[in-house]
Amino acid sequence: MNVDCKIPVFAGDKKVGQSFLLPLETKFKKWFVPKLPGCIETWHLTYCTILWSLSTIFFGYLAQSNLAWIWGISLMIVLQYLTDLFDGELGRYRDAGLIKWGFYMDHFLDYLFTCSLVFAGYLFAPSEVHAWYFFLVVIMGGFMVNSFLLFGATNKFEIYQAGVGPTEGRLVLIVVNAIIFFIGTEHFNILLPLSCLVTAIALIMHCHKIHKQLWHLDMENKNKPS
Repeated sequence: MNVDCKIPVFAGDKKVGQSFLLPLETKFKKWFVPKLPGCIETWHLTYCTILWSLSTIFFGYLAQSNLAWIWGISLMIVLQYLTDLFDGELGRYRDAGLIKWGFYMDHFLDYLFTCSLVFAGYLFAPSEVHAWYFFLVVIMGGFMVNSFLLFGATNKFEIYQAGVGPTEGRLVLIVVNAIIFFIGTEHFNILLPLSCLVTAIALIMHCHKIHKQLWHLDMENKNKPS
């Protein structure tokens, strides 16, 4: 008996959902990408995240002795945002064809950059709060794992929750860096555990939403007439 098994079309390059700033940044990248010189390719922009990650750790090291270097970390957040915003759009504009490669490398390097931010903060934070950075890495990794597991189960790549996505998250980090610069690191023993608690609650709520969504899909498939 022949069974026709259709492989679903890969949809990792199509993000599902909406964030507050998505309409603005979509217009911005569609306006800017055609102006990029021909010598810049999509993979060049993707690989830039490695440079931004190493530079972030370097600025974190310098911030141990002079907290003004924290502005260097904020600059790396902006640069990583720009190259991350443009690389996929440039690939589509030039028909580079690197859809699955781009999905893999882009998100793996996003995780690398996230880890570099946490490690940079670890470097200049007081030693008594260092253990909290372990929990922060686990929680942030949990959000990424959830997105990929949901994609594996539904073939829909969703990175926006309640109107908040990576862009809004980056803005929050820049604001946090500014607050740290002006008030110092003396309040890390309160702020860092509080940040872990808030993000952990958000992760639990996110997991609960996905759990209900997938349960509903499974029940729909089960009750379909054969």
